[in-house]
Formats: sequence, C-alpha cells, structure tokens
Amino acid sequence: MSPADGSPMWVVVDADFELQPDAAAFLASVRGREDASVNTERAYAGQVALYLSYCADRGVDWAAPSMAQLSAFLHWLVDEPWSAGPARQRFRSKGTANAITGTVFRFLRFCSFLDDGPVSPDVAARLYEPRRLAFAPPGYDRGEDGQFAVVNVKTIRFKVAVPGYEYLTGEEIQRLLDLTTRARDRLLVALMAVTGCRIGEALGLRREDMHLLASSRMLGCAVEGPHVHIRRRQNANGALAKTRKPRWIPVGDDIGGLYAGYQWERDQVREAADCDMVFVNLFAAPAGEPMKYSNAYGLFQRLAARAGFTARPHMLRHSAITRWRREGKPDYVVMDLAGHVSRQSMEPYTHASDAEKRAAVNMLASLQGARS
Repeated sequence: MSPADGSPMWVVVDADFELQPDAAAFLASVRGREDASVNTERAYAGQVALYLSYCADRGVDWAAPSMAQLSAFLHWLVDEPWSAGPARQRFRSKGTANAITGTVFRFLRFCSFLDDGPVSPDVAARLYEPRRLAFAPPGYDRGEDGQFAVVNVKTIRFKVAVPGYEYLTGEEIQRLLDLTTRARDRLLVALMAVTGCRIGEALGLRREDMHLLASSRMLGCAVEGPHVHIRRRQNANGALAKTRKPRWIPVGDDIGGLYAGYQWERDQVREAADCDMVFVNLFAAPAGEPMKYSNAYGLFQRLAARAGFTARPHMLRHSAITRWRREGKPDYVVMDLAGHVSRQSMEPYTHASDAEKRAAVNMLASLQGARS
C-alpha cells in the first residue's frame, strides 16, 4: 500500500524478498498511465514475476534472452499446467500465452530505455517487427498520409483466432434477475445491465453516487432525473473505475425501487450501517465490509449454474453497449455512457443478433428473386 495515500501498489521481489528494481520501475510506469487500472498493474506484476522466475530456474539471463529462449518460454506457458494438483490440472490457452509474452516484451522494451538499463537496444529491436495493416480495424485512423498504417507486432506469438465476444440477450438477463433471491444481488445485476458499467465501477459505488430522485439539486447535483455517478477512487475492496474521467449514467425508476428494497435488506445487518460503499457483505463474514471481486464473480457463477448458460459480469456491459448501438444512439453518446475514449474501443461490443443476420440474408434472397 502506498505510504502517501494508501492506494494499492504492486512490485516484484526475488526469493529473498529483495525488490526487483527494474520490474518495480516498469509497474510504476503502468501505474502512471491514464487508462490503466490497479487490476492491469496486478496482472502485469504476476506476468513479469512469472517470466523472471522462469529465467532464474533455468539459468537464463532475463535481460538478454535469445529468440529461441523466448520461444521456449512461450511454449512452456501452454505446455506447463498452472493449477495445483494432478486431479485438476488446467493449462493456459495460446491466447493467454500471447498476452503474457506481450507483457514481457513491453517490460523488456521499457528496460532498454532506462538509463544504464539492463536490456540492450539490440534485444529490444528483435522483439517487434513492422507490419502494414492490410485491413485496419473499424475506427482505426491510418493518418492523412497513411503514416499510421504500419504497426509493430510481436515477432514470437501463437497464431490464434480472434475470440468471440459474448453477451446476454434481454431474455437471459431477465432470467438472471428472476433467479436472484436477494435484493442486493438483484440490484447489482440490474444496475450493470442498465448502465453497462464495469464490475469494478459497480463495486466502487458509494451511497453519495446514487442520485435516484427526480431532482438531485438538494444534493448539489444539477443533473436532472435518476442517475448514478461513476468516479475513480481508491477503495478498500480494490474496486476501481478504469477511466479517470468521471461520468454519470441515467437510470430508470425501477433501479430506485430495487435500491429501496436493498436498503431494507441492508438495514437488517448492523455492521453495514457505517459503510459508505453501496454493495457490502450481508450474508457472509466479514459482514458490513465492501463486496470484493471474488464475491461478485462467485454470485455470477451460482446464477449461471442455475440458469444453465454462461453469465459473467462483463457480458452485461457488452449487452448494454450492443443495445444502445442497435437502438441507433450516436457514437459520441455511447462512448460517454460506456466511458470509452475512442470510437475504436466500442467495436468489440457490437453484436449482430440471430434475427438481424437472418433478416440480412432474407433481404438478399428477395432481391435475387426479384431479378429473376
């Protein structure tokens, strides 16, 4: 924890608990990025530590690896089970291995820019190769003269198919709501489905963020109608809004009703009275403490098991953004609601429904019939 403000910080230490200064400097640079959350820093810390441990165990100079040694590390990531116990062995996917090596490459390149850094520019230069984008992603700006059409890609990586993004239909979301047995859980699912907020943003909400009356002027807020505020803060449960820019998201009266029901449920737990966070532990120790990511993911796992389909918190975000775009909301509105900083960030959240795809094919078939 930072001695300055108590915010979480991640570092890497060796077997003797000595600080690894280069990894610490890299993580500090991640911490200072505008778009990075504490979860990104935590993930990078574990991935860099994994690489350094791998090198230490095999006598590899982590700062001067050959391409063959980096390739061996990439294959080790998928060949070596990461879970404990032979009965429940689990292996990393090739996509996960690519993500880990991507972090390692960023770490090595960062170290090559340090004064008297341990990584030579020659090593850093071998990590990436330039490639011209034949087909740029939607929303990508190639530049007026095409100066951004060439990007750097990793020289060592698995070829994997682009993963599909999952979302929930309106019927599936309603099924989850019907399966919730507690007012707190129903509010959490409904709020994420309506606002499209991230799980970290939902768990980071405080009571002062819930403006659910027709007018919030008495609270010093000029926004009209029921809404919630998303603000980036340091929270005891580790929940953190990804973007630093605060935003507000309108909600309907139904959220106010669910919140009122949750307040009655919460009032039955004395320990929760003094906690300013919206979502707190009510049914398991430590009672009254803010809900953590593990609690929320456990809730969704239980709901998914009962519903009979996959349901994860981020799927509700995909569903909300997809719904807004299908309804024809302007991109700048969707970007503001979602907290995105670029139009390109929205593309993975757009999903074509079965009905939309079938309608497109039927339209083509009818046109061909008309010609004949």
